[in-house]
Amino acid sequence: MNCIRNFSIIAHIDHGKSTLADRMLEITGAIETRKMRAQVLDSMDLERERGITIKMQPARMEYTYDGQKYILNLIDTPGHIDFAYEVSRALTAVEGVVLLVDSTQGVQAQTLATLEMAKKAGCVIIPVVSKIDSPSARVDDVVGEIAELLECSPDDVARVSGKTGDRVEDLIRVLIKKVPPPEIDNSIQGSRGLIFDFSYSEHRGVTMYIRVVNGTFRVKDSLSLSAIGKKFQSAEVGVFTPEQVVKDSLETGEIGYVVSGIKEPGVALVGDTLLGEGTRLPAFPGYQSPRPVVWASLYPQSQGDFTFLKQALTRLRLSDAALSFEEDGSSILGKGFRLGFLGMLHLEIIAERLKREFDLEPIITSPSIAYEVTTKNKEVFTAFSPSQFPEHGDLLSVREQWADITIIVPPEYLSGVTQLLYEHEAITKSTDLFSVRGQSDSRIAVVAEMPLRELMRGFFDKLKSVSSGFASLSYEFSELRPADIVRLDILVGEEIVPAFSRIVSRRRVEEESRAFVEKLYKTLPRQLFVVKIQASANGKIIASRSLSAIRKDVTGYLYGGDITRKKKLLEKQKKGKERRGEHSRVTIPQDVFLKMVKSDTE
Repeated sequence: MNCIRNFSIIAHIDHGKSTLADRMLEITGAIETRKMRAQVLDSMDLERERGITIKMQPARMEYTYDGQKYILNLIDTPGHIDFAYEVSRALTAVEGVVLLVDSTQGVQAQTLATLEMAKKAGCVIIPVVSKIDSPSARVDDVVGEIAELLECSPDDVARVSGKTGDRVEDLIRVLIKKVPPPEIDNSIQGSRGLIFDFSYSEHRGVTMYIRVVNGTFRVKDSLSLSAIGKKFQSAEVGVFTPEQVVKDSLETGEIGYVVSGIKEPGVALVGDTLLGEGTRLPAFPGYQSPRPVVWASLYPQSQGDFTFLKQALTRLRLSDAALSFEEDGSSILGKGFRLGFLGMLHLEIIAERLKREFDLEPIITSPSIAYEVTTKNKEVFTAFSPSQFPEHGDLLSVREQWADITIIVPPEYLSGVTQLLYEHEAITKSTDLFSVRGQSDSRIAVVAEMPLRELMRGFFDKLKSVSSGFASLSYEFSELRPADIVRLDILVGEEIVPAFSRIVSRRRVEEESRAFVEKLYKTLPRQLFVVKIQASANGKIIASRSLSAIRKDVTGYLYGGDITRKKKLLEKQKKGKERRGEHSRVTIPQDVFLKMVKSDTE
């Protein structure tokens, strides 16, 4: 197995990972020239349109160097902060990484985060500067940044252009020299493989993407899954070139796939270990499972589509290990599902895939995070939505997730970033220069702590806005801390509407209350009686508006007579409205809920 090299490309978003992968596939002849296209490893239309990698993709290449044929297994990874879990999968399955940095942008916050992950995984790090052909490239400056960051010589930093292919073949040779071959432990008997991803097909069932750690996997082998104990017979094994190519077997150190034929959801798990027949080995250690951080409920537009929505989510779950869901219900919106996401972009991607792949446009409620709630009778539970919060008098304390964030930004935008951090309740820990000593184009590294709910309240988009796109962000979870939050209830006709309830910061409760009441006042159609729209928190009414009643002209048919006739009719109408107002419930049309919910997600 000395001829195998397993590696991954990691970098900040839009630093040229997929473009570099294209040139490597082209140079090694893995893809015919007539089949070559931009972002060849990005198989989803959504990835190609947005120019981002959402789902990682393995690819096998062959290259002859010094008379020896080498097998290069590449795993291209996403760069967006929401999909860091994809990077963790790749790093578990490889021995080396290409740390790619854009020469026009320099080291970014996400670069630091992925670098730390690679170090923890024990991967050999090969620093590379990309886009050296760009007119705005600062090659020497960025090389200096990387050299200082890794404490290495500037000569150790490779310089390439993924667009033109300049020096990419030299990089391939560096990979062969520096990335070690897979280790083989001959003392371990049996076959064992790490499942780092999977896909699903109606005809073939679950196809598991594996890194063979020990032994050999062949067609028609009797295999089992370590975590669940599920047994099955392999229908096909092969490798990615990057298209799936059938092989007779997968050997130790190889990266490939196993077609299981399993069509049950929830059987295959990312991070599980695939075992050969008779193998009694423990699951492969050191794997990071995806962790949902944002929760939202999805409801079908029509309750008749509930079963179809469930089937669609099940299918997505088979190809997206980070998606989790369970059934939920609302007295207003009917039966639906509560979903867990890695972040706001992940939520947006799932909603777009439901629309494109299944022609579904569900109603999405306001996103929320999970809170640890303690009641006065010492009961502790996790609340995923405002409706699960106890009443104000029964609540003893709430704890929420915090995150440590790092922002790298040019000095001229520091003022706007500082104001944004204040608005999102962040605590700034340090503000230091981030650059090579002596360089004039210094940047600022801001390290801060922030509640996760504020980070998910559109912080990333606002950061890009106040910095004209120049700021970069990375974060990691810290501990749970006491939360200064309240449940904001909206009353219509003096009745709480659960679908409008939300969790907000105490310092913003008045602002949020007035804004929501005002929007609902403009959206709700008038009734035959006066309707009060109120926002309540901590047992107090924070904001209120009265929606006037529809006025019917009850005297219009009169053509003469004394004025007392009109007064009697108007008095009768007034008393009738008062009676209806006391005993009638307000009818809220479905489109009102849609407009109020969409105002949050948009």
